[in-house]
Amino acid sequence: MTSEVYVGIDVSKRWLEVRVHGAAESQKVGNDADGHRELVEKMSVVGPQLIVFEATGGYERGAVSMLSASGYAVAVANPTRVRRFAEALGILAKTDKIDAQVIAHFASVVQPTVNGRQTPLEEQLAAIVERRRQLLVGLVAEKNRLSTCPACVREGIEAHIAWIEAEVESLEIQIQSCIQQKPEWRQRAEIIDSAPGVGPVTASTLVAELPELGQLSHKEIAALVGVAPFNKDSGPKRGKRRISGGRSGIRRTLYMAALSAIKHNPVIRAFYENLLLRGKEKKVAIVACMRKLLVFINAMVRKGEVWRYSPA
Repeated sequence: MTSEVYVGIDVSKRWLEVRVHGAAESQKVGNDADGHRELVEKMSVVGPQLIVFEATGGYERGAVSMLSASGYAVAVANPTRVRRFAEALGILAKTDKIDAQVIAHFASVVQPTVNGRQTPLEEQLAAIVERRRQLLVGLVAEKNRLSTCPACVREGIEAHIAWIEAEVESLEIQIQSCIQQKPEWRQRAEIIDSAPGVGPVTASTLVAELPELGQLSHKEIAALVGVAPFNKDSGPKRGKRRISGGRSGIRRTLYMAALSAIKHNPVIRAFYENLLLRGKEKKVAIVACMRKLLVFINAMVRKGEVWRYSPA
């Protein structure tokens, strides 16, 4: 019986530090097309059960994509989890070689969930949705600057705002074009969009970034997105429940959808008002509405039905 092999890869802009769990040394390959091909060749010799990368803001995507396309089980781990794992082992130093070793050990112990392999169309949709989100952050920043800027730079800021708004509009057209190319996506977007307070932006974001929608229980989907409150109790002390982790991009989109649903969705509005009457803080109530809206949408997608809920 052969033992399972786990590989940890620390990522930088130029290099990939590759460590097999239990091996004496790590190996370094370039973080470019040639390096990725070399990495695939090395993995064909190793035969890993699981390859784990640490998320690094996108520098890992090329290697992850090539390894996944070559049939290897690949997971991208939250760097905070890996760092906490290292601290639990008493490893406080941080170098590329040490990080690769820690990631390999993390892979063998935690065995994080394997990333689903994306098709080119799925990668395209996810990239466009993320780019739209980035531009909206810049748009808010520029509008804030416009309110306090000197007259000598106002024209340039206004021109930049107009450019960003045009780019966002173009991206939204591209998003809808991508969704229309896949009947399953089109149907899912129509179901999500049918919920009062939810619009095309929320629908397209959930289609692109939450493919698990409709496949998980309400508790699992809430935890995956990061809107499930976690206990913080110790002995007789009962700490505040807080949300943590999850997919921050989806959470930001759900926050705006929940604000809209509180105004336009009778079920969510009644739920929100009841929470306030029970003494809940507004922010806590809004997070609860985010979770309830997500749970409703998850059930709708699972059943393949549009919104049919009415106030109790």
